[in-house]
Amino acid sequence: MALTLYPAIDLKDGACVRLRRGAMDDATIYDNSPAAQAQRWQNCGFRWLHVVDLNGAFAGRAVNTQAVLAILAVANVPVQLGGGIRDMAGVERWITTGVRRVILGSAAVKNPHFVREAARAFPGRVAVGIDARDGYVATEGWAETSAMQAPDLARPFEDAGVSAIIYTDIGRDGMLGGLNLEQTVELAEQITIPVIASGGVGGVADLVALRAAAVPGIEGVIVGRALYDGTLDPEAALKALE
Repeated sequence: MALTLYPAIDLKDGACVRLRRGAMDDATIYDNSPAAQAQRWQNCGFRWLHVVDLNGAFAGRAVNTQAVLAILAVANVPVQLGGGIRDMAGVERWITTGVRRVILGSAAVKNPHFVREAARAFPGRVAVGIDARDGYVATEGWAETSAMQAPDLARPFEDAGVSAIIYTDIGRDGMLGGLNLEQTVELAEQITIPVIASGGVGGVADLVALRAAAVPGIEGVIVGRALYDGTLDPEAALKALE
């Protein structure tokens, strides 16, 4: 089965950016029109869009709402959205607005009951984002690091109806140095929830290695800077994951 490639659209102050290692003060602006970027990724043949409200992740509430709405207005593929979604009202608002899947990150650490409630209320529409620094889960837009490791956070959601775990190695994110394949595989082998890899893809070789790992629990991979910088060709990327 082919893996899904999720092109990342990270939103900061209304623009499409990429961060290095999650640092908000180390952002590269790629497009001031996120909707236009979404259209380009669709034209490349990508079957999903991965959108993150970076300001929202720090603020704990939706900030780049207009940019997300503009993306949804042009999207003819499913959109998954994370960043600043902390309550049921936020989950419901985005799902009814057209987001296919909401991603809950900090809330999974600080309010797991809410995550379970959301997953029950919207079956198949809730994913958990696990962002790890040196193996430990980070929260609040990666500004805080907890004492919890990724598998320990994921396991309690096994029976909750969570559709996916998005696992990001913060130290590799935006650095083009390759996925943390070892930890991603380890997580996927310990849980039954599908895992989406994230953080560090630098070129087609990283996707080939992920595909070659042939771990049934890994469903897809999120790619950002490599696509924007041109070190990864969209057509070659999709072919590598077939």
